[in-house]
This record gives sequence, C-alpha cells and structure tokens, in this order.
Amino acid sequence: MPEMLFRVRWPDASVSECYSPSLVIKDYLAVGERYPLAVFVEKSRTALTIASERVRAKYGFACSAAADQMARIDAQAERFRAQPDAVVTVEAFL
Repeated sequence: MPEMLFRVRWPDASVSECYSPSLVIKDYLAVGERYPLAVFVEKSRTALTIASERVRAKYGFACSAAADQMARIDAQAERFRAQPDAVVTVEAFL
C-alpha cells in the first residue's frame, strides 16, 4: 500500500509533516490550497479514516499510525480553535 507524507503550514506559520498510509489523502487535500481550520481537520479525519480502513481490509487491522497522525492534527488544531479566521495551507505531498 503506497504511503505518503504531506506538509502543512499552520496559522502560526509552523510547519508539520504528516503521514498517511494511503494516497487517498490526495482525494481530500490539494497542494497550495488554504483550508479553514475546521475544514482541514475534517478532511484529514475522513481521509485518514479511509486510509486506515484500507489497511484493515488488506492486513486485518487498522493503521495505528493513521490514528496517531490524526491525534497530532487534533492537538495542533486545538491551539488555533479560538481564531475564527485560522487557515491551514497544504504545502506539498512528499
């Protein structure tokens, strides 16, 4: 199963490299796009859930790395939830 990293820039200009166990992330996020924080979190959650289920279908167990990545995204996003105009930019697929 092809895995990939995707790099995002948070509202404070910090950068994170995020992991997906599947290329499905490309169906939900686009390089160069700026997403409102809640939209980015929801799209990431949907894509990482699908990716984890693909791992389950192939190997018989969900992908814990996808769940861990989602937890890190949630933790980062929490820092900006009080900012109504917070956006996350997808910088690259790696």
